Amino acid sequence: MRGPIYAATFAAVLFGAPVTASNYGNHGHNKPDSQRMASSIIARGQGIMTGLGGSSEALQAGFVQKAFTALSEYYHKSGEPYAQYVRESATSATEFLANASNNALSYPMDRLSNGNAALALSHGKGHDSYRATADALRESIDLNRRNPEGGLWYFVYPYWSYLDGMYSLGPFYSLYTFATTRIGSHSRVKALDDLLYQFETLWEHCHHHSTGLLTHGYDFRKTAVWADPETGASPYVWGRSLGWYTMALVDTLEILEKENAPHKYRKAFLEKFQTLMPAVVKAVDKCTGGWWQVIDQPRREGNYIESSGTAMFAYSLLKGSRLGYLPHKFTPAAKKVAIRAQKYLTKHFVVEEADGTVGYNGTVSVCSLNSTASYDYYIHQPILYNSVLGSAAYILASLEVERLGH
Repeated sequence: MRGPIYAATFAAVLFGAPVTASNYGNHGHNKPDSQRMASSIIARGQGIMTGLGGSSEALQAGFVQKAFTALSEYYHKSGEPYAQYVRESATSATEFLANASNNALSYPMDRLSNGNAALALSHGKGHDSYRATADALRESIDLNRRNPEGGLWYFVYPYWSYLDGMYSLGPFYSLYTFATTRIGSHSRVKALDDLLYQFETLWEHCHHHSTGLLTHGYDFRKTAVWADPETGASPYVWGRSLGWYTMALVDTLEILEKENAPHKYRKAFLEKFQTLMPAVVKAVDKCTGGWWQVIDQPRREGNYIESSGTAMFAYSLLKGSRLGYLPHKFTPAAKKVAIRAQKYLTKHFVVEEADGTVGYNGTVSVCSLNSTASYDYYIHQPILYNSVLGSAAYILASLEVERLGH
């Protein structure tokens, strides 16, 4: 059975001779922003699963893998250290993510972010552990608990679905489906229908009509303290959760286009992306060029510009522009806003360290709906230094700027 076109592209950059640790040490100023941050992540040993990082450790590994794979694909002549690190991160994940039942019970849907690299590395002899991990992650989607209308629970919180999980679900679910099912087969159609349904269900519950944005998630039973009595939606638009969703749309759409998926799927994802991104641009802070932690409460006391969500929106806008997914008349403004955001991040959140690496500041820690989900809750969650949820997003945004020659 053929592997997908897109997965084959990943595999081409992920194989190669091992690289010694000394190759990771060049953090020099001559490197582009994306590579400087990536080399610094490697120097800090981030994105490697150890079993000690809690339930979010799988997401940290998977997000690093995705950012570094993008680097390796673009900077193919100098990208081997990043490709090697993807292999190291993916290898570490095989120890923890090769059991489907445990995956579904022990990790949020973010675990699926590790599936892209595992699937790409699974081709060829001697790579059974990667294939076992990819298969287990795919099976864990079927084992994941769902609400009565079929929406996937984000984690263990009963009947709650989050935007956050779509970034990990969409690209992996589509890649695996194209790699393992035949064109037109019932199993392929069923999987693609389910994939689209997850995005559409979140949209229907969480779409914020006054802003055009989506709130963090919803409770199917509408019994959570924060749940809207009619839709079950949470009350606020949290920047990073919306960032996960916008990145999920553009990354999944890219795969659907490359794999020549049936028109109805490509059309549905494209329409959502084209509807949502103008609202994202409208929500940007005009003074700084960044996006607020609580996007729909601009300049409210306690609110602040948050660095991970800002990077995610910049990436989504620039990649969507590059691939032609945004309306033609809207594209120049979208690119201008996104480039300004990346420059703002570089100036205000990238920190030069004494050892030659660069740090990344201003990234909020985990914000969960297992809370009051109040405005006060969102603005008082800790700010983390060198969180890869921010720095990996910065790599992706910076890489898109570098593609433009800026």
